[in-house]
Amino acid sequence: MTTAPPAWAPADTISPLDDKLGIRITDYDPDRLVATMPVEGNEQPYGLLHGGATCALIESIGSWAAALHAGPERQVVGIELNVSYLRAATSGVVTAVCTPVRRGRTLATFLVEVSDEGGNPTATGRLTCLTKS
Repeated sequence: MTTAPPAWAPADTISPLDDKLGIRITDYDPDRLVATMPVEGNEQPYGLLHGGATCALIESIGSWAAALHAGPERQVVGIELNVSYLRAATSGVVTAVCTPVRRGRTLATFLVEVSDEGGNPTATGRLTCLTKS
């Protein structure tokens, strides 16, 4: 892990859904968050990574990016998620890289690029979060 979670983050920073899907944030750099998720256990009936699992990965890492921007006294909630699937992942681990598009006082938007172990893009997503006091 290059950048550790902030000191104010809860000791167990993994949500129950993230735990079930195997999502792990490996770098908490606010300008480039990185997370991984295994394909195994997250497939749809045809053996491909499930689109819903990909959405959960994108929303999880984007929400963390928004939370880091908002700080410990404010909460964030996702208000819009758009995902495009580019290529099927069938094995191994996918990696999501989240970068900010715009970080405002009340709205923050992030771009998330998901790739397979070969570096091939599998999905892109955009998450917008609302920051609440």
